[in-house]
Amino acid sequence: MLEGKIVAISGAAGGLGPTVAHAFLKAGATLCVGGRSLESLTRMVDRLEVPAARRMATAVDLLDASAAMEWAAAIQKRFGRVDIILHLVGGYKGGTSVEEIDPADWSSLSDMLVRTTLNVARAFAVPLKTGGWGRFIGVTSPKAQGPTARTALYSMAKAASDALVLALADELRGTGATANLVVVDSIATDGGRPTIDAPETRDAQPKKAYGKSTPAEEIAAAMLFLCADKAATINGARLPLTGRG
Repeated sequence: MLEGKIVAISGAAGGLGPTVAHAFLKAGATLCVGGRSLESLTRMVDRLEVPAARRMATAVDLLDASAAMEWAAAIQKRFGRVDIILHLVGGYKGGTSVEEIDPADWSSLSDMLVRTTLNVARAFAVPLKTGGWGRFIGVTSPKAQGPTARTALYSMAKAASDALVLALADELRGTGATANLVVVDSIATDGGRPTIDAPETRDAQPKKAYGKSTPAEEIAAAMLFLCADKAATINGARLPLTGRG
């Protein structure tokens, strides 16, 4: 399905990353994984038995715009292009009323969710626009459009990140490339335990069963669908994988 396609995965060593990487590897793609720890990334691609010719692991601080640009340039230098960007960087902070919000918490969360999205989108926008075929896919939450009293910080950051992806989708219109979002309440891996990127995944009871969690395998499958040629007209969409429980 994706034979010969070059896939860049940001935040690849996180909870969702290995499952997504495995799915895209099986589909025939070459994996360019990026994140803070080269050791973790290397361990992941080794565990997945990714052939040397189809892998590139890079330690990159996605809070640094120049580092993100250098990562994108390195991928293009080695493989000649980049076809798919899967932005999996996540994080969560919540649990306070509006008047109790700490500006330092907002700064930290907006860096993690908004700044990294901006830096990744900027780094890969040109190759996406000029390649004639491309996909940018991010992961979001219903809270981006439906904030609650105690998820203000997370909802604000997700809404801003989503706006950027949807703006990129508009910029890509007519180029053959697309940008879309997969919407989940929380992400379940490791036998159904939620792991990252939504309020339920940051609970103090990590073994608690959450009815609204979406298995990582389903998220990977949705991403593969968005990369299929038959999904070429889907652009600027929020693909919901919610409604469980």
